[in-house]
Amino acid sequence: MVPESQRKHEVSRGARVSRSAGRQLMEGYVNHHRKVARDSAERLWRSPVASLMTWAVIGVALALPVALLLLLSSLEGVSAGWDSSARLTAYVELESPLEDAEAIAGRVASDGRIDAVELVNRDDAFREFRVSSGLEDALDFLDENPLPHALLITPEASARSEAGMQGLIRFIEAIEGIERVQVDLGWLQRLNAVTDLLVRAVWVLSLLLAAVVVLVIGNTVRLAIESRRDEILVAKLVGGTEAFVRRPFLYTGAWFGLGGGILAWIVLEVSLWWLSGPIERLADLYRTEFSLSGPGLVGGLALIIAAMVLGWLGAWLAVKRHMDDIEPGEITGG
Repeated sequence: MVPESQRKHEVSRGARVSRSAGRQLMEGYVNHHRKVARDSAERLWRSPVASLMTWAVIGVALALPVALLLLLSSLEGVSAGWDSSARLTAYVELESPLEDAEAIAGRVASDGRIDAVELVNRDDAFREFRVSSGLEDALDFLDENPLPHALLITPEASARSEAGMQGLIRFIEAIEGIERVQVDLGWLQRLNAVTDLLVRAVWVLSLLLAAVVVLVIGNTVRLAIESRRDEILVAKLVGGTEAFVRRPFLYTGAWFGLGGGILAWIVLEVSLWWLSGPIERLADLYRTEFSLSGPGLVGGLALIIAAMVLGWLGAWLAVKRHMDDIEPGEITGG
């Protein structure tokens, strides 16, 4: 019988050998990936003009939808700011005294959907109108002040939706002494509808251009497969697996995606820098805080990763489609 200590020693030795073999296998696998990735990159650098042209096509195709999405995001932020400052104007009946207007303002302010109520005295409004209109002489012919007391009502943020505003209008119109409630959100609703339509259109455009990127990279990888047809045949003939044979082309697609993503990021940043000055001047003329925001570091990294995924996908489709057509029988005559 084998002593217990010797058996444990053999078991321990076998475990160490197994771990060492597994580690060597993993290191060989990683080193092979590193070598294939480096060789794929070197092949691209050996044909810089063709590579740059492919990167340029990918960069423009990716930069265009991202730029439109950034623009729409900025527009949505501006419209949200306009929505948050939306107010209702309620006009008190012309014959109502100031005390009644103050009581109505207090009743409106007591509602939980109201953030603030400002009472505009009809006399103050008339004096301000005289100054701002430049019609002092014509207004002197009026026998009495034609303006009513007015309430400037700011709703809570939760009530600034279309349904919430309609509910507030019904509530205020039902108060005795209120003659009319005015709110003009139609233009904002139309702007939001157009923005939603544009967002969907940009997403459709993004999907189409993503498909273009996949097709461009797939066609480029297909040409690379055809140019290395003999190399692939030899690799298959000596027993190379499908994963071994297609790995260089998948890295080629990923490198194309990486270069295109970096170029798209550069195009976006340069374009936004070039447009920022005129946009700021135009925003100042309209007294708005509109500005174009770039993708930033996180957005740029996400763009590059997405480009690499598209590149890998295009390469995988090309390899899947054309690699099966290349068989060792073409050399052996089988």
